[in-house]
Amino acid sequence: MNLPTSVWLFQSLHALGMALWLSIAVRNNWRGFAGSAFAVGGTMSMAPLRVDPAIDTPLLTRAIRSVALHRAALGVVLALQLVAALAFWAGSAMLVVGGDLATARPWLNLGLAGFAAFLFAMHLGGLWFAYWIRQDGLQLTHLVLLLWVLAAFFLFNLSCIDAVFVLRAR
Repeated sequence: MNLPTSVWLFQSLHALGMALWLSIAVRNNWRGFAGSAFAVGGTMSMAPLRVDPAIDTPLLTRAIRSVALHRAALGVVLALQLVAALAFWAGSAMLVVGGDLATARPWLNLGLAGFAAFLFAMHLGGLWFAYWIRQDGLQLTHLVLLLWVLAAFFLFNLSCIDAVFVLRAR
C-alpha cells in the first residue's frame, strides 16, 4: 500500500468512526431523552453539591430546577449532535466513495464544528453549574472529547493549514 492510500484509509476510518459515534450519541439521547434530560437536570440543579457531605458555595444560586429548561438544554445538544452526525455521514460518503478529501472537507469541518459546539455547550454549562467540584470525571470526558475534535480537525485539514503558511511566507 502506498502512502496516499494509507492516509486516505486512516482519514476514512476516522471519518466513519466519528459519524458512527455521533449517530450513537443521537440515538441514545433520542431514545433515552427522559433519562438524559434527568442527567442534564442533575448538573443544572447542582444536585451533586447537595449530596452529603454537602458543599455550601455561593455558586448554588445558579441552580436551575426547571425540568422544561433541562429538556430544552438537552434539545439544543441533541440538535447539534444531529447536525454533526449528518454532516459527518455526508463527508464520509464523499471521502470513502469518492476518495476526495477536498470535496469532503467542508462537510467534515461542519461536523467538527457541530461536535465542538455541543461539547462547548456541555463543558461551559458544566462550568457554570460548578460540575468540576463533584463531576470531575464528566468534565474530563468533555475535555478529552474536545481534544479528539481538535486532533480530527488537523487530520482533515493539515494540507490546507500548510498551504496557508506557505502563502503567508511569500
